Amino acid sequence: MVIIRKILIFCTIAAISGGVYAQRKVTFTTPDGLIVTADLYRLDKSAPYIILLHRENSSRGEYRDIAPKLQKIGFNCLAVDLRYGKESNFVRNETVAQAQQKGVPATMQDCEKDIRAAIDYIIKISVTKRCILMGSAFSASLAMKVANRHPQVMAVAAFSPGEYFDNPNEVKNGLTDFDRMLWVATTRHENPFVADMLQHIPEDLLTLFQPASGNGLQGAPALWDEDAESNEYWMSLMLFLNKVKETHFL
Repeated sequence: MVIIRKILIFCTIAAISGGVYAQRKVTFTTPDGLIVTADLYRLDKSAPYIILLHRENSSRGEYRDIAPKLQKIGFNCLAVDLRYGKESNFVRNETVAQAQQKGVPATMQDCEKDIRAAIDYIIKISVTKRCILMGSAFSASLAMKVANRHPQVMAVAAFSPGEYFDNPNEVKNGLTDFDRMLWVATTRHENPFVADMLQHIPEDLLTLFQPASGNGLQGAPALWDEDAESNEYWMSLMLFLNKVKETHFL
């Protein structure tokens, strides 16, 4: 059955490579008064939502080609401009511009406010009132922190999480009581360090993936078509998302 499922998912990967769903720009406000910009990719109002979070020096454009593929496998998406970033795929980070204009603190860790505000926004528009977080590099670490014991976050997909913050082992120590379904993707070089960081997470909750055919790319760009190992990442991710959907959304 596992082999059959993998074959079906591989065929799905090939099928989702073409076509783009329409998206629309939305905004919402954080508790500290910052207007956050995001792209809403809505497939169906009853479909589960994945909140997409970019890496450093990036923007919601990091998911420009990823979000439509996630739609094709049955998910709504919200790609968020966090207050720490720049641009990606020619999409400028508008939340950064707002933070600079308002003089709002905008460190990596301040982005936690943006993530929580994004969850609140999705809860307002979602039928299920639940969501999945997908993070890239520093935002993957923040996604795990925010998701832990959050009643509306069912799972996390984390690309290249790490100790990006000032305090040594801050992320590792913060995961000792982690209780969400978690999929973590790394490059082959990153894998030993990330595995050590995740050592306290129960095995039944954790899927730790690294590509077999090459080193892979850091962060969510591992899913981009130009990455030679992108199909490997997609297959593992889709198996995980299917399990989350069956567990929490059906």
